[in-house]
Amino acid sequence: MLSGLRELEVDLSLTDIFITHMHADHTGLISHLATDTSKVFCSSIDAYKVNHSNDWYDWLVYACRNGFPPLYEAITKHPFFKFCAHKWVNFTFVSEGDTIDAGDYSFQCVAAPGHTAGQICLYETGKKMLVSGDHILAKITPNIQSFEDGENPLQDFLDSLDRISKLDIDLVLPGHRSLITDHRARINELKTHHHNRAQAVLTILRQGTQNACEIAALMEWDLSYKTWDEFPVQQKWFAIGEVIAHLRYLEQKSLVKRAQVENQTGYALV
Repeated sequence: MLSGLRELEVDLSLTDIFITHMHADHTGLISHLATDTSKVFCSSIDAYKVNHSNDWYDWLVYACRNGFPPLYEAITKHPFFKFCAHKWVNFTFVSEGDTIDAGDYSFQCVAAPGHTAGQICLYETGKKMLVSGDHILAKITPNIQSFEDGENPLQDFLDSLDRISKLDIDLVLPGHRSLITDHRARINELKTHHHNRAQAVLTILRQGTQNACEIAALMEWDLSYKTWDEFPVQQKWFAIGEVIAHLRYLEQKSLVKRAQVENQTGYALV
């Protein structure tokens, strides 16, 4: 990264950094890139998570209540745990509607919760361009997961997609893979994907009450492993978190209900 920036003649002492969201593949190099004169922009929600990434044990306990085995390696092998920024970051907080000017560009901050609670995209109205972070991706679907009560990240994600679909955009610059030139078409695909995943959860629950881990084991996943048992522990973590997010979404729509089974949280059709 540093050699590439030198080749581009980027002076990091004159460079500010914008963090779309807290995940380690977007934040892990902050301490290597930010200088004493750099501003590091981020939402206060996700900035707090970066500087206080101490919720791991609570998340593991919550996952275990949803059928996940009590494997501490699920934490130690998690990318966010392994590659997160290990130094305190002096963030400059931004929120919906704030503007950041850089050269010929004037970016408007657009809150896009879902993938994380505090994700923020950058919208350049004059150039009809959106820096989407992981909110809209071309060939893969952003992971939406939940490991605590009192949130509905999938509904947040869908609501954010609806808001951004109304913007006049010619080009989306995502955090991963290829560029997007038709954001509304991709948004419709993402919404259809999650509708189908929610329907798959409901179909599985016709077999009776099950916890999130049991449901995840019966879902179809776009991975190269033939069986659930072959999934690496971190992939199982991502999968169960996504299933919990869909269950929370369906629960809020009164389509499923919780059914406590011994010391675990099960779900059943209403």
